Amino acid sequence: MMPVRTAGNLGAAAGGGTPGAAEPLRLHWFLPGHGDGRDIARNQDRSDLRREPDINYLAQVAKATDALGFCGVLTPFGMFCEDPWLVAAALAAATDRLRFMVALRPGLMSPMLAAQMAATCQRMSGNRLMLNIVAGGDRDELARYGDRLDHDRRYARAGEFLAIFRGALSGTPYDFCGDHYEVKGATVPRPPDQLPEIFLGGSSQAAKETAARYADTYLAWGERPEDMAAHLTGLKKETAVTGRTVTAGTRFQVISRDTSAEAWAVAERLLEGMDPARITQAQQRFARSESEGQRRMAALHGGDPTRLEVYPNIWTGYGLVRPGPTVTLVGSHEEVCDRLAEFHALGLRDVILSGQPHIEEAYWFGEGVIPRLRRRGLLDTTA
Repeated sequence: MMPVRTAGNLGAAAGGGTPGAAEPLRLHWFLPGHGDGRDIARNQDRSDLRREPDINYLAQVAKATDALGFCGVLTPFGMFCEDPWLVAAALAAATDRLRFMVALRPGLMSPMLAAQMAATCQRMSGNRLMLNIVAGGDRDELARYGDRLDHDRRYARAGEFLAIFRGALSGTPYDFCGDHYEVKGATVPRPPDQLPEIFLGGSSQAAKETAARYADTYLAWGERPEDMAAHLTGLKKETAVTGRTVTAGTRFQVISRDTSAEAWAVAERLLEGMDPARITQAQQRFARSESEGQRRMAALHGGDPTRLEVYPNIWTGYGLVRPGPTVTLVGSHEEVCDRLAEFHALGLRDVILSGQPHIEEAYWFGEGVIPRLRRRGLLDTTA
């Protein structure tokens, strides 16, 4: 059995913390558009337990998060995902107040078309659309979509995309000529009453520069508090240049239980389900990634299953086999609440969470952690 927790000194946690300059927390869940299950990676021996992302299952997740008090759900994009725009449109009618953070890759869509779609979605959903602009990504997947730009040029293109997107929704014909786009008179005849919030994520300098110029919220994948503080310092330097106010958020997996022992037992079970050969293959693939975020995820554990708890209640086991934001908050409801309070005190407002399976973990978190955050006065009760 591989150890889940690190035997060495993890460093002292900062305790519950007190809110800093950040606005109250807004919590979002993840809509498993690629499917769901009890294992981190597909297990052929348990394929009968896999939950396909059909509309009935996704509606169950959306309705649960709506009822539990989450502000919204991240609706992902990718080769293995159902289309996020269609999913959001279908589920908006099945929920009352839940907002949909649609993931959008600028290189695959005209900014004018995106503005039209966003305007329609805002009208049809009652202003419940948010956009997560994804400029980074896996090189192999990008190649499948025909996107051949390198890392920094994708972020430059994302900035031009957002300039045109906002211009087209301004109500006045908008002209733009840049390195990646040229439009004349771009405009949406019926702009929405409320523009969708724009989130833009990434760990690189290019991501921070682009977010400071064009986004409403900068997103960084979850890391240790000191690493997150460095991201926020970098963002602050860029917003000092642009003169814009940009809030910040992050993305975590979560395993929260009544006791710490119960939560770590779940992490142990997930780890036991990982094939060592698959871990090796995944780490080799991650090493080829040009994503700064993916590089940082891999560096936290170095592929070593004996050093996965890198800070109290912060576990990196997901990242042994899965790409993307894999850092996980693990602990009792009180401990998870403490860690979220600690990150909020750094200046974070939005936290996007996920856990497997997504219905069960939404209830564990929604019934165990959300009431504690509310009692501490940390939650945005108006979202």
